[in-house]
Amino acid sequence: MERFNDLADFSAAEIQELIALANRLDHTPEPQALEGKVLSLLFLNPSLRTLASFQSAMVRLGGGSFVISPDMSIHGLETRPGIVMDGEAAEHIREAVPVIASYGDAIGIRAFAQRRDIDTDVADREFDELAGLAGCPVINMESAIQHPCQSLADWKTLDDLNIPSNKGKFVLSWAYHPKALPLAVPSSTLKMAAMRGMDVTVLRPEGFELPDAVMQKAQSLAEQSGGSVTESNDRREAMNGAHIIYAKSWSSTRHYGDAVADKALREELVDWCVDEPWFEPARDDCRFMHCLPVRRGVVVTDRILDGPRSVVIQEARNRLYAQMAVLYRMLKG
Repeated sequence: MERFNDLADFSAAEIQELIALANRLDHTPEPQALEGKVLSLLFLNPSLRTLASFQSAMVRLGGGSFVISPDMSIHGLETRPGIVMDGEAAEHIREAVPVIASYGDAIGIRAFAQRRDIDTDVADREFDELAGLAGCPVINMESAIQHPCQSLADWKTLDDLNIPSNKGKFVLSWAYHPKALPLAVPSSTLKMAAMRGMDVTVLRPEGFELPDAVMQKAQSLAEQSGGSVTESNDRREAMNGAHIIYAKSWSSTRHYGDAVADKALREELVDWCVDEPWFEPARDDCRFMHCLPVRRGVVVTDRILDGPRSVVIQEARNRLYAQMAVLYRMLKG
């Protein structure tokens, strides 16, 4: 494996093999599997689970890792292309990436969307340029439009819960957040559920439609897997018979890059906070998923997060074992 960038780059059978490997490494550790291997970790944006889980994964497999972020560099890192570097930053990312990559056997890169131009972000141009500088295997630790590590862990979580693939109903719901957030998690989550063969409904208010390219890709994946993809702004209709609700906030695509218009639109939607009444038309055992971090009382109520419906901690734990499987395949074969 030379690149882990998009679950859709793999077949459903290959994804299941990775999940089987993750389960095996959970129950039967291999503490010398990656002895002598080093993972370079470049975080251009902050992290809790991704940073900690990748470091833990390498230690559990007998390897090592190191972390670089702009705040850690004594020189400062410039990321803008074509810039005259007469400011504080003394080093450009174009030199930094190949150097950092050369110190390890693989590199993980996290680079969030700039959220200025939707076409640029949907095409993931910034991440592709960074990955092209590495000269070694690359793991996408979240880019403008991809978060494959989260989606692999979510697929494993669905399997762990025995949620059916075909005929399983998966609701990806927009939720209120005071800030405009990236599209990576909802886009990757939608494709994951479609690949798994589920009947997926994107529940969102007007103005928060996912990009056409993302929807078309998900619909194509659903056709191949026997699933389906629909959209709705009717909460009760969307939740009818649901096995899973996966809540996530994202930017208005109608006002992408326009912070003032985005804020004005979302300020009318504070009631999009997941609470027990949302589940009335769903199955009795409908579960709540979220990638974390999550704002309590904003995205979801305490009684859902702290109650039996929530599997967010299980999802977070599965990040570790899903990433161990990716690292094992990438660095051991």
